Amino acid sequence: MSLQRSSDELVGYDEAMERFDVVLGLEVHVELGTASKMWCGCSTEFGGEPNTRTCPVCLGLPGSLPVVNRKAVESAIRIGLSLGCEIAQWCRFARKQYFYPDMPKNYQISQYDEPIAFDGRVELEVDGVGYEVPIERAHMEEDAGKSLHVGGSTGRIQGSDHSLMDYNRAGVPLVEIVTRPIRGTGARGPEVARAYMAHLRDMVRALGVSQGRMEQGQLRCDANVSLMPKGSDELGTRTETKNVNSLRSVEAALRYEIRRQGAVLAGGGRVEQETRMWNEAGGFTTAGRSKEQAEDYRYFPEPDLIPLAPGREWVAELRASLPEMPSAKRSRLQSEWGFSDLEMRDVIGNEGALDLIEATVAAGCDPVAARKWWLTELARAANEQGVALEELAISPVQVAQVQELVEAGTVNDRLARTVIEGVLAGEGAPGRIVEARGLAVVSDEGALTAAVDAVIEANPDVAARIRGGRTQAVGALIGAVMRQLGGKADARRVRELITARLS
Repeated sequence: MSLQRSSDELVGYDEAMERFDVVLGLEVHVELGTASKMWCGCSTEFGGEPNTRTCPVCLGLPGSLPVVNRKAVESAIRIGLSLGCEIAQWCRFARKQYFYPDMPKNYQISQYDEPIAFDGRVELEVDGVGYEVPIERAHMEEDAGKSLHVGGSTGRIQGSDHSLMDYNRAGVPLVEIVTRPIRGTGARGPEVARAYMAHLRDMVRALGVSQGRMEQGQLRCDANVSLMPKGSDELGTRTETKNVNSLRSVEAALRYEIRRQGAVLAGGGRVEQETRMWNEAGGFTTAGRSKEQAEDYRYFPEPDLIPLAPGREWVAELRASLPEMPSAKRSRLQSEWGFSDLEMRDVIGNEGALDLIEATVAAGCDPVAARKWWLTELARAANEQGVALEELAISPVQVAQVQELVEAGTVNDRLARTVIEGVLAGEGAPGRIVEARGLAVVSDEGALTAAVDAVIEANPDVAARIRGGRTQAVGALIGAVMRQLGGKADARRVRELITARLS
């Protein structure tokens, strides 16, 4: 099949993969969770009134001098070690000339040819297939401010009346993790990229160096993609889609770019080296600016900062303090909990669920029950409220208490859902809600027997079918008993009583 298309059309994804090999490169910015900025004591807390968390240093005013944040250096080393990188015995900062309003100094303090960590790798598994992502470097730098384009409907420059600058984020410490070209992923490349981003998010959370909240810009990806004809060894021209801030969007943006570049090349055109922007609502990328080469930034050593020489003993101490990595933790917990691959995939696919289920199990809950509550009732509540699972007003301990009430026969599953609703509404502990709302199941045998007898008498035709051997009809009588008792009955005990009466 010919792939000749006009360059403004997209080819199908499978069509593009028939003719081209995909090479990916990911540059991931991790916003470190230090209390103060990279070079000064200003707060890094998210939000706040614009330009209220600034000082002469992070605004780059004349005469101000930066001082390195030791905690940020420690976090960078821990990230590098977790990526399997070598930690430099000697590194230094550089000035990256960056003429844009969000950098008040007109340069960014970063690291160029002497990063703090280099030569690592990440091993991933996607649907049972293993992949390796080679890490070129992880280097420290400062974040930029934020441009607010006012008056336009899109929030971008086009159509806006004017722009405002918020420098609260300027100077927040970052670690940028840069991969080498990622090859050999075939059509699964975008999925591998998504899995890699999920790995980094879980890794920085496990390390305690960042919350990894993509919606707050604490973890964002610049996704590079290039295509080259099958059998060729020459890398194609790449584009870089900037600041993609969700796992789903990383995969979607790469898929779109593969299709777009495939159409350009199949139509005889030439891919322009440029940055592109991801349109979340429309599901497409748009051209940004032509992409500079490294020499265009005119790097030179930062004259206001001395080089860093992390002591080998310090590095060894940090290596010894590293927590269990997410992939190892997932494998261990899956084995301990007895979950199938599909069940574990569902847990991993729900952001934050793994840690919440682990904490619930630690509080005494059965793993199957913990998984059920977090992935069904609580996932639904989080979706309705538009919040993350961990932001719900219920703790793992409270979920374990709800399940304890179920196992004790105090409430059934239906009533347990009502108890959870009460906890989420701020009504207190599960046991208190059961007492206050009168949710305990009817355990009095006399009351249960009376309700069963009344339902059998009211439904003689159903009772006759059950006596005749059609035992599946018992469900209708159970439902009637439950309704009569307001749902406050043990369905299993009701079944036993009905069967005993009609056998």
